[in-house]
Amino acid sequence: MPATTTNLNPSTVLITGCSSGFGLAAARFFLAQGWRVIATMRAPSEGLLPPSDRLRLLPLDVADADSIRRCTAEAGPIDALVNNAGIGLLAPLEGIAMAHAREVFETNVLGTIAMTQAVLPQMRERRAGVVVNVTSSVTLLPLPLLSVYTGSKAAVNAFTESLALELAPFNVRARLVLPGRAPSTSFGDNARPRMEGSVPEAYADFRDRVFAAVRDTATPVTHAQDVAEAVWRAVTDTAAPMRLPAGADAVALAGA
Repeated sequence: MPATTTNLNPSTVLITGCSSGFGLAAARFFLAQGWRVIATMRAPSEGLLPPSDRLRLLPLDVADADSIRRCTAEAGPIDALVNNAGIGLLAPLEGIAMAHAREVFETNVLGTIAMTQAVLPQMRERRAGVVVNVTSSVTLLPLPLLSVYTGSKAAVNAFTESLALELAPFNVRARLVLPGRAPSTSFGDNARPRMEGSVPEAYADFRDRVFAAVRDTATPVTHAQDVAEAVWRAVTDTAAPMRLPAGADAVALAGA
């Protein structure tokens, strides 16, 4: 995909969840295009991104209202918000602790809503801006052991599509990026603490078969660069569709 664009030329993007994976790749991509990038993560770490006078690292926990207020106040004007921060949960529903289910929805759904709500006033007043929410291709083809995670991402899809209608009169856009399976990201590592002890014995054989299928390296996967390019298009191309699949597997699902 071309790295140049389009009809909208905002200059500052705030991206959540930049410590690894899709968020980190998106931050690098926007920096390479000459944008000012506010890369956020729970614990900012120097060295993750190339040094630049257009880069700022800010602490942010999207599940913490005070953290959101501090971050957005320090960030200042934002032309594009990319809600990428999220956590995973891979387990049969029967074994999932409700505390873990709430944690997933608190971060993936309410964190996205809260971040969006925090930046909308400035976009509305300027009558310009774009919000891009990164969800998942599991909302196109549900998979086992991901019921809670899929539910959270499907909720963000519905939220975004409704939000786009109410923002349109103010020339503010809302779009979705749906990545496919990306085994190279830290999704599994981040999800593991919530998976401990969450598989009842009755599901053990089924879990093993699912895990074997997930590890199948013969099937297409999504690379972080695929997601970065899809996010770039969603932000900069005013003609981009509401839902942008990212990665060969996600594109195939979207076209099925």
